[in-house]
Amino acid sequence: MKTANLAIVFTDIKGFTERTSRQTLEENQRLLQVHEALLAPLFKAFGGRIIKSIGDAFLVTFESPTQAVLSGIAIQDRLWHHNRQLLEDDQIHVRVAVNVGEVRVEANDIFGEPVNIAARVEGITDADEVFFTEAVYLSMNKAEVPSQEVGAFELKGIPGKIRVFRVPRAPYRVLAPAPDAVLPSPEEAALQPPFGNLALSRVEANQDLGQRAAAGAAAVGQGAVAVGQRAAAGAVAVGQGAVVVGQRAAAGAVAVGQRATVLGKQARTATDALWARVYARLPPAITTKVSSTVAGWGMCAGLLTVVLLGGWVLVNGGGPAMRAIRDVEGATGTEKASRVTEAKRLIKLEDADQRNYLHGRLDEAQGNMTAAVTFYALAVRKDENGRAESRLISLLKHEQCGVRSSAATAVGGLRLESARGALESLADDGGPNEGEAGGFLGLGTCDSKQAAADALKRLPAN
Repeated sequence: MKTANLAIVFTDIKGFTERTSRQTLEENQRLLQVHEALLAPLFKAFGGRIIKSIGDAFLVTFESPTQAVLSGIAIQDRLWHHNRQLLEDDQIHVRVAVNVGEVRVEANDIFGEPVNIAARVEGITDADEVFFTEAVYLSMNKAEVPSQEVGAFELKGIPGKIRVFRVPRAPYRVLAPAPDAVLPSPEEAALQPPFGNLALSRVEANQDLGQRAAAGAAAVGQGAVAVGQRAAAGAVAVGQGAVVVGQRAAAGAVAVGQRATVLGKQARTATDALWARVYARLPPAITTKVSSTVAGWGMCAGLLTVVLLGGWVLVNGGGPAMRAIRDVEGATGTEKASRVTEAKRLIKLEDADQRNYLHGRLDEAQGNMTAAVTFYALAVRKDENGRAESRLISLLKHEQCGVRSSAATAVGGLRLESARGALESLADDGGPNEGEAGGFLGLGTCDSKQAAADALKRLPAN
């Protein structure tokens, strides 16, 4: 039996059970994916080992209690940055609890009373807080981590009372302020992360961390979808679809006079299925004209018509959901919030293979670019549609350095050969605001040229 003296961290999402009861399974999965993409890189950055993740809960061990507490502080500040532009219902608020002690270590689990105590302390921890036991307080470096006693608690199944401490909110002062010192107003304090980036500032924004963080976000919901499968599914491109459907229209293999029902029944390939969906989304007046046009003009007209249909769908962005997303872009305040809610409702009505892309567009309309990159990468991973891939590549030219960097890391992780040209241009020329504060995850400084160069190294060799 192997034992070790370790710091144990438990985290979970506030209100997760209630939240899952009013969300779809797809929304619950997306919540957990974004949650993991935000937290996991920071655990690892502070030397943590993720033992397991059960639903919304993480169990993580650290060799250093100081690093364990600092990881919790970094997580809370990172979530503050993530949440600040989201609607309340979409925000993620977690509890972080830390204990230290000797535990029994097995291959993929740990056991012992220190684990039980950490779990019980997590149960009394408030959302957006980092609580830790007296054992942690006595063993950590107090010069690095400020602390404040919460009280002594009787915890279920634990003998005696356990003293519990918390990390107080910033600003931190070692000495009393000078008489003429100007303290921040409540309004100014509200614009700062709760723990003043105390821990985030200690994490170097090196490319290794950026790659791990972006890989977590870009690998959201990853399955066994190989590049070869994406290439096969790429047979649904507009040009090939136009040729195939045009040829079949000329040959009479498709009964164009009927609507999407016939197209769906006769769909024998991914190409047929795609164009069946295109046809099904058109208003009856247009499909009637299309039917008569194809019937009268034969193969050439069929080719032209299918191309026009594809253009119609692209221009109209997939229907009501895309129009609602565009409405969000020009709105502010309560009007914007209501339009976001309506856009989300309409996205739920879209085909499953369009939703991640549309969620990305909605986040982009709200200015939540990190989340947008995550959803576009997820759409590409799931082989959903080419629009997400094109959108992700377009962000390599974004005016914000941080957006370019995260997009470069994402396309590198996805190994998108189609992004090679844009990556080469970015690696050579860079873009506006290179070196600005706030690299990936808001850490350090930004270098999108280097991010592009590193992404190029991950593309398949010519």
